[in-house]
Amino acid sequence: MKKASALLFSLVIVFSFIASCNGESANGNGGADSQQELQVLLPQHPYADILIARIDEFENETGIKVHIEQLNEGEITAKQGQAIEDDEFIADVFMTRPMTETLNFLKNDWMLPLDGYDFSDYAQNTLEIGFINNKAYFVPIVIEWQVLYYRTDLLAAAGLEVPTNFEELEEAAKALNSGGVAGFASRGAGSPAVSQLSGFLFNFGGRYIKDGAAAFDSPEAVEAIKFYGKLLGLYGPNGVGTMSWSEIMTLFKQGNVAMWTDASVFYGQLIDPANSQVPAGNIGVATLPRGPAADQPYIMTSWGISISSKTESEAAAMKFLNWATSEKMAAAAMAENIPTARTSVWNDTEITKNINPQIVETMIHATENGYAYAVPLMTSVVEARELIGDVISESINTSGTSPRLQSLATQNAAKVNDLLRQDGEYGTAR
Repeated sequence: MKKASALLFSLVIVFSFIASCNGESANGNGGADSQQELQVLLPQHPYADILIARIDEFENETGIKVHIEQLNEGEITAKQGQAIEDDEFIADVFMTRPMTETLNFLKNDWMLPLDGYDFSDYAQNTLEIGFINNKAYFVPIVIEWQVLYYRTDLLAAAGLEVPTNFEELEEAAKALNSGGVAGFASRGAGSPAVSQLSGFLFNFGGRYIKDGAAAFDSPEAVEAIKFYGKLLGLYGPNGVGTMSWSEIMTLFKQGNVAMWTDASVFYGQLIDPANSQVPAGNIGVATLPRGPAADQPYIMTSWGISISSKTESEAAAMKFLNWATSEKMAAAAMAENIPTARTSVWNDTEITKNINPQIVETMIHATENGYAYAVPLMTSVVEARELIGDVISESINTSGTSPRLQSLATQNAAKVNDLLRQDGEYGTAR
């Protein structure tokens, strides 16, 4: 009997030792998590603040200790860039800007494929940028989409309905362009204008990049650029060719713009009574009017979250990812007026009851119809935007009538193709 007891005791010790080597406790309660730590890199962003404020909840639920480093966007870009160059680990989990970072991260094997994540609550176009070979590499967190802001009082006084197509948009811009009020505004400064031209480009049937080559010199794209330049050149505010969103928003809040197309994220600032001379009741929001070929405003995942391919704590990192992107966190973000990517929260009237129904309608329209690339998806996107911006500026400065618009577009498209070749991306279809 004593020998049997001794043998049993020895087996318990052996199995306990094996379990500890496998990172599990003998009682099967996941003792490894209580020993694990995660490094998480977050930007200075309201969604990150929501996670930080609730991090104790995650740590208490899982026993995983989370170390958070929070930096501004410029610092994160520099830190990630240096880490990629040095092939060094910096974080298990990190928030990322898909439009500007995902392509480079994928090329450098910087993100882990998220095979175990449930993406059923997300619109496909919010995932598209990071979806390669049927594998997803980030979870969408924050989205924005193109909308048309308009003055309800000015349209009513002119006897006009909200424009639903480009023809009606031009008619309304012409009718409302009087008395020191610009009929229509959008970004006019070259590079910043690229994102807002995109909806017009898509609705004319054009693309910035197609089958891995520059396509903004196609007949459809040039027609879109002409139309955009015509609207701003004839009905835009004085000096619109040098304006980005901040200057136009100021004019809109001062009552000097009748219609403005830009990102959905600006609505809260427009209706802030402390900073706007236009009553909130006089500001409407609609989807971008459809064009002759399509009804595709841009929709963009401005922030997502990924797991590092260099993590040695994949299971713990996935637990954090699931928690950080849960419906509960999405609802908390919506309560802070952060437009999150989960479809379910937008369909929950209890969550959206304090959100302007027009914002909800435009979001649903964008997820159902929108195109995911507000700017060209390429490593040298900064240089490409400058080249496209030159063509936009030429169009605005001539109200869309420049005889050299096509040749300039063709010339600059060739330069963008050179950038694609330089980065090994030419001919790579996305």
